[in-house]
Amino acid sequence: MANTDRKYRGPLFTVLKISFVTILCSFLVVSMLTSGEVKKHIYSPTLQSISTILPENVYLLLMQQEIRSLRALSSEDKVKMDWMEIATNVKVGDFRSLLGREIPGLERYHTEIIIAGEGTDISNLPRESPPPSEGQLRDHEIVQEELDKAHEENPHKETEDVEDKVVYIYHSHSWEAFKPLIKSNDSTDASSTNEEVNVIAVGEKLMNELESRGIGVSHNQLDVTKGLKEKDWNYTHSYEYSRELVQEAIAQNDKLTYLIDIHRDSQPGEVTTKTINGTNYARLFFVVGKENKNYEKNLEIATKLHNDLERSYPGLSRGVFVKTKAEGNGVYNQDLTERALLLEFGGVDNNMTELYNSVDAFAEVFESYYRGDAEKVNAD
Repeated sequence: MANTDRKYRGPLFTVLKISFVTILCSFLVVSMLTSGEVKKHIYSPTLQSISTILPENVYLLLMQQEIRSLRALSSEDKVKMDWMEIATNVKVGDFRSLLGREIPGLERYHTEIIIAGEGTDISNLPRESPPPSEGQLRDHEIVQEELDKAHEENPHKETEDVEDKVVYIYHSHSWEAFKPLIKSNDSTDASSTNEEVNVIAVGEKLMNELESRGIGVSHNQLDVTKGLKEKDWNYTHSYEYSRELVQEAIAQNDKLTYLIDIHRDSQPGEVTTKTINGTNYARLFFVVGKENKNYEKNLEIATKLHNDLERSYPGLSRGVFVKTKAEGNGVYNQDLTERALLLEFGGVDNNMTELYNSVDAFAEVFESYYRGDAEKVNAD
């Protein structure tokens, strides 16, 4: 009898063991592929180029052949599915909503693409910079030649002081810098408190371009790392800190209408650079927070600016992305006004010349939008 039990249980246990090991290995492989420490990412230019040619419904049709729940739903079924999404926070057809909190690293792919710019898909979504280390923030020697070249090719314009400041530029992550401008920075994610080589320099150029067009700008150049230290806050409180700055600025100047928080992405140069008519640009994109009352209004502005950029500078904008609190802050101070933008200029590999070129392009498009918006407000 004992021998019979062993013969019966042996194969069953073997199957269970194999299944367990297979599942464990699958999770380990997926975890490795989505780990923030992986320096090389899966990328296929061929597949990406094909994806931009084929319409979206082709992919949906192919998936519907395998996944029943994706097939055409009646209106009654659609209502049921909507209720299911509300109750479970799982979207049918979107595996990220089911597995995103279970598989380490997959949560970064939750960002919603509202408008996909040229080449934008799930494989090259915006990547948040990790908090900088103390070593990264130490003073590094800068590449002065790069800065001189940018200033020579695209010098700051002479401007007259515009009395009414209607645009407020600030930087929630002021330490985000650019590798071509820093010597001996071994990190894959450049960070610096030197305002000549981080996003503050981009904000300074944008202020100059807008003021040269008669649009008054106030630019906050505070070192956020220093401010966080003074409050004994860590980097997760960056938006809380910048919120205080914005609220103070609005309280002191009721004419401030537009808020622009400037960042840079962590994607590599092949994703963040675009050549248009022989000129290299650092690509930009818009992030809209979904967790605030002004979401629809701010999304409308980001969409309009993206479309205007696409007409004048095809491929410069990587698109419009929406984030909830599950993917980040989810608000980004955009509840403070109906005209708030979070703009990411370039990535870690872009140089100052490319960044300046993009700032020029954005300033041109923004001026057109601003003039039209002002006329609309006056007409109302």
